[in-house]
Amino acid sequence: MLYDFFIEDHVRNALKEDIGFGDITTDYLTKEDDILTCELNTRADGIFCGAGVFKMVFKILSPKITVKFYKNDGDIIQRGDKIADITGSARYILMGERTALNYIQRMSGIATETYKYKLAIGKYNAKIVDTRKTTPGFREFEKYSVKTGGGSLHRFNLADCAMIKDNHIKFAGSLTKAVEQLKKNLSHAHKIEVECDTIEQVKEALNCSVDIIMLDNMTLDEMRTCVKLINGRAIVEASGNVTLSSIADIASTGVDIISSSAIVAKAPTLDLGLDM
Repeated sequence: MLYDFFIEDHVRNALKEDIGFGDITTDYLTKEDDILTCELNTRADGIFCGAGVFKMVFKILSPKITVKFYKNDGDIIQRGDKIADITGSARYILMGERTALNYIQRMSGIATETYKYKLAIGKYNAKIVDTRKTTPGFREFEKYSVKTGGGSLHRFNLADCAMIKDNHIKFAGSLTKAVEQLKKNLSHAHKIEVECDTIEQVKEALNCSVDIIMLDNMTLDEMRTCVKLINGRAIVEASGNVTLSSIADIASTGVDIISSSAIVAKAPTLDLGLDM
């Protein structure tokens, strides 16, 4: 959930970046008491996301601007749908238009892409989750968008879960040594995940009683073998080369989680516009 106090801080900084020392176009074309009525419309099919952020942009610029939504976050929208009516100061609506659209076009694009991946999983029980490959300073909004699109969330930051990757294993000397060292220091509330490239690593991770085993860039046959080997003793995550065309096959192997950076990093923005 995105709380108003967090949204407000982020939006204020975005407005400072965009407006600078003043909107020299709008300031000289409008009067303080000019009123504008416009619509937020979608020019593409997708999942809407970011209503609270959109509204906050105009609330900060002028509390007198009203925004009436006809769609909620997570709603399916189709080209031509009216999402909201905006009425108020022409100066501040024009000044905030680009910032408001930047947020919701990006967020709706991620929600839409996530929804496509979720649908592509089909009848299988695997969940599509995000990664830490996010835009610096925008992670909260991107993860919220993934959730809005029907996805699930991986760790939010490095403090959420211990994830042992290949470089950690090399540094520690072995997978087992890395797990042993972590178990001496971790809180009881933290889980341990190990990234495994081979079946032998999966066996070693099982012997260490880790919580999550990631099957990294394995073939479908290797994943099926590992799922049978793990047999419910750990959460099984698949990662690497996940696409819309491959995700159903990956899900069919019996993994619990499929993580992909594509739902965020490769998501196109959704075409939304403000029309007078």
